[in-house]
Amino acid sequence: MRRRDFIALGSAAAVAGATPASAQQSQTPVVGFLRITSAADATSLVSAFRQGLVDAGFIEGRNIGIEYRWADGHGDRLPRLAADLINRQVAVIVGHSAAAMAAKTASTTIPIVGVVGDDPVRTGLVANLNRPGGNVTGVSFGTIDVSGKRLGLLRELVPQSKVLAALLDTNLVEFDQELRFLEAASKTMGHRLVVVRVANAQDLDAAFTTIVQSDASALHVGSGPFFTSQRQRLVLLSTRHAIPTSYTDREFVAAGGLLSYGPSQLEAYRRAAGYAARIVRGEKAGDLPFELPKKYELVVNLGTAKLLGLTVPNSMQLLADEVIE
Repeated sequence: MRRRDFIALGSAAAVAGATPASAQQSQTPVVGFLRITSAADATSLVSAFRQGLVDAGFIEGRNIGIEYRWADGHGDRLPRLAADLINRQVAVIVGHSAAAMAAKTASTTIPIVGVVGDDPVRTGLVANLNRPGGNVTGVSFGTIDVSGKRLGLLRELVPQSKVLAALLDTNLVEFDQELRFLEAASKTMGHRLVVVRVANAQDLDAAFTTIVQSDASALHVGSGPFFTSQRQRLVLLSTRHAIPTSYTDREFVAAGGLLSYGPSQLEAYRRAAGYAARIVRGEKAGDLPFELPKKYELVVNLGTAKLLGLTVPNSMQLLADEVIE
């Protein structure tokens, strides 16, 4: 064999040998992660999601990829970002309520896992909890339905109050339902409810000015990814204005907030990762029941209560899943 022919044959063999590895790399499943916030505002949720994938046997960069898309607070970007993930031919899209709705509108075939704080049937995300059908399933951390309960817990800390405030995000899919729950609860308690609406971070300073001027003695911060993204700022503003405030989950209280009641959003994202893994392995989204919260946690920060001059009743401390000193 001539040397020239030998080299050509060797080169062809090298290319042929590289093909299976390249094919294997191209076949690595990719998960789309879609969220209205910025990446910086969702680091804990992403960490929880990655851990859920690890628990299911998938490691990002090794046997699974994740394509992240961030709307940076602009809800109108979600449809375009969802379409981008669909064009990328991801194996499944994971996102909060608005993100999941945008993905569902964009595709009836790409599997979708919603991580939602509202009722997915009530919002039209799925038709049935046990057998969602179609291409959507997910995990609910149910903050909307316990809005009234959380308002009642807040009232226990300021029993002398007659005016309570609620800070609500107008971009929330179930804004109207959350408002109805809160209005019904405040009416039952015999309290006046001052509702302050916000749509973006620029509204927050003016919103707290309105709350202070309303003579409200406590504040209920509503549900949604926007408030989660503004966790540190909300706690700071509540502290600065000395307003006893309740939040949706423990992360707010760990950051210095007074009280939270609801399921763990981090746990919801871990569970959503498990669903994404099952879909990657071949299960159909529509056959997977929409998971409901498994536990509601009451967390109280005694240090913050002391700073605000409040006494947390012993009964509430005994009921709390966690008391932060």
